[in-house]
Amino acid sequence: MDEGKGIALSSKKGEEPGFTTRAIHDGQQAEEHTGAVSIPIFLTSTYKQVSPGTTKGYDYSRTDNPTREALEKSLASIEGAKHGLAFSSGMAAITAVSLLLRSGSKVLSSDDVYGGTYRLFNMILNNFGVAINMVDFSDVEAIEKEMSGNKYDMILIESPTNPLLKVYDIAEISALARKHHALLVVDNTFMSPYLQNPIKFGADIVVHSTTKYIGGHSDVIGGAIMLNDDSIYNRLKFIQNSTGAVPSPFDAWLTLRGIKTLSLRMRAHCDNAMEIFRYLAEKKEKGFVDRIYFPGNPGTKYNKIQVKQAKGYGGMISFSLNSPKAKEFAEALDLFTLGESLGGVESLVEIPALMTHQIIPRKEREARGITDGLIRLSVGIEEINDLINDLEKGFKKVFG
Repeated sequence: MDEGKGIALSSKKGEEPGFTTRAIHDGQQAEEHTGAVSIPIFLTSTYKQVSPGTTKGYDYSRTDNPTREALEKSLASIEGAKHGLAFSSGMAAITAVSLLLRSGSKVLSSDDVYGGTYRLFNMILNNFGVAINMVDFSDVEAIEKEMSGNKYDMILIESPTNPLLKVYDIAEISALARKHHALLVVDNTFMSPYLQNPIKFGADIVVHSTTKYIGGHSDVIGGAIMLNDDSIYNRLKFIQNSTGAVPSPFDAWLTLRGIKTLSLRMRAHCDNAMEIFRYLAEKKEKGFVDRIYFPGNPGTKYNKIQVKQAKGYGGMISFSLNSPKAKEFAEALDLFTLGESLGGVESLVEIPALMTHQIIPRKEREARGITDGLIRLSVGIEEINDLINDLEKGFKKVFG
């Protein structure tokens, strides 16, 4: 592991094109009629048919659109998958995956997940006979025991998780999923396809909120599904068309533009996050910080797994203060904007218990470590000294 530095951007002679080359070119060849280098935004709802039922490949933009098609090809390429599907949000993508289930299906999920995922399964899908059991996947032997005694149709995990940044061994969990005939779905949003590719470790389906690192500029909402299996892809394509939660052509174009610089941005996110971690570690030694949650924390069990399955630590850090004044800390910052979401070029700060994870009952979230004192940072790509100086304002506000 190189702490986000020195990650190769090019491929060796004779190999397939490198990540950045694919991110710029795959699915985005010059438009054939005009030669436009930037893929056009096809703002049309319908298409002229050659004769009734005979088209030139497109009939209605909910079903297919050339700009969205370019995005889906690009998404598949950067994740190392055969198929890609674009959606109007990350939750739309996860909802589409959930529609592979039936009444009576059981899902085994990591307990530390985005509040929206918790809400979908525990407050909507439970009304349709889909049951979910949320557990800590850190203990693979315990998961093996759980799956041996119960039939699960799907495993759904995040790695790293949101917001405690637990890292799970995707290959080990994939082996369990295959053994017990369960579909493994991995939310790869925190890592982005540049840093981690769960399909290489046996995941059946990878989902992303493309709103985050893939889009990268906090200007578009979107989601994605990437996978290899043809039959599951065909079913998800049918679900995508039937439910209609697709991105507009303009949203697809904005996401494509973000993909072109994904590798460069992720390197900067990784570099800055590592420096922020070191800064917080110093604050911990001085007694100001209680705990730091970061995949790059050396020597931890999560760090060992992260090194094995990813090529960077990402730009997310959570920590708790040795003070009840987390709210005051967050409100004192300027460059770290107080707001939900993550993965944009600008830095964000939030308190999960009061914001993104507020929907989870207090007793349940506190049992998982999501307390009112937990602070989550999405470290942007600003100058690192400016970010550290900004955090210093928070510490001075709380500790004087």
